[in-house]
Amino acid sequence: MTEYLAVDGGTIAYEVTGAGPLIVLAHGVGDSRAAYRAVIPPLVAAGYRVAAVDLRGCGESSTDWPAWSRTAIAGDLLAVIRHLGGPAVLVGHSFSGGAATIAAAQEPSLVTAVVELAPFTRKQSVRLGDLRVRRFRQGMLRLLGAGLFGSVPLWRSYLDVAYPGVKPADWAERLGRVEALLREPGRMKAFQGMGRVAPGDADAQLGNVRCPVLVVMGTQDPDWADPHAEGTAIVEALPSGLGRLAMIEGAGHYPHDQYADQVVSLTLGFLRAEAARA
Repeated sequence: MTEYLAVDGGTIAYEVTGAGPLIVLAHGVGDSRAAYRAVIPPLVAAGYRVAAVDLRGCGESSTDWPAWSRTAIAGDLLAVIRHLGGPAVLVGHSFSGGAATIAAAQEPSLVTAVVELAPFTRKQSVRLGDLRVRRFRQGMLRLLGAGLFGSVPLWRSYLDVAYPGVKPADWAERLGRVEALLREPGRMKAFQGMGRVAPGDADAQLGNVRCPVLVVMGTQDPDWADPHAEGTAIVEALPSGLGRLAMIEGAGHYPHDQYADQVVSLTLGFLRAEAARA
């Protein structure tokens, strides 16, 4: 059941399931909270209260916003956590990985741990050698084209590369839902607005995070020529001992949708280990 929270600049849609400690799930660009549909039931079964959020401009959240930065979205996520009586574990995918980093750095009392799935958390640069990696070249061209031209077909084409090999059982339905949402008024504007914002604000906050962080990368993620190197660089930019990296073999840019069981297992194991250490 969708609920709505009014924040400065618009309305954020979310839904809450289960009872127990709070986990907040935030999706990536051009998506909605439905990206976590396979992750939510096992987290609830493990004893968590799970809130899946539609980012500003996405899903059922309102579309007319003054800013699309990770810092702005971190503010939305913190508002949801406060409203739901946090603190919370914050899970962020791609764009939201950077927003989760900022939220944890800004409000350490509200964020007990962070899980970043294929996150854009650092300043990005492309080296000439990166373009020799076929999946990276294909993904980048389709991603840039989708943002530049506001093209839903190019975004669909990118998603085919971003889900290498294994596709969810409901793949056709998932694509149809993504396309339908992006064709709604204002949704492509949000997509393009987020796409134009670099993750420098998140990069600047990595050293200020005070909670444990799990970074999950897929070995076949087309958004980086070397996903392992990107994940390692994020962990190394965090304060010593706070971060850990997990790789999922064969996963692309959506590990939580391709390999939901592995992402849930990694997340729960990470949270149990941190609880025991505390």
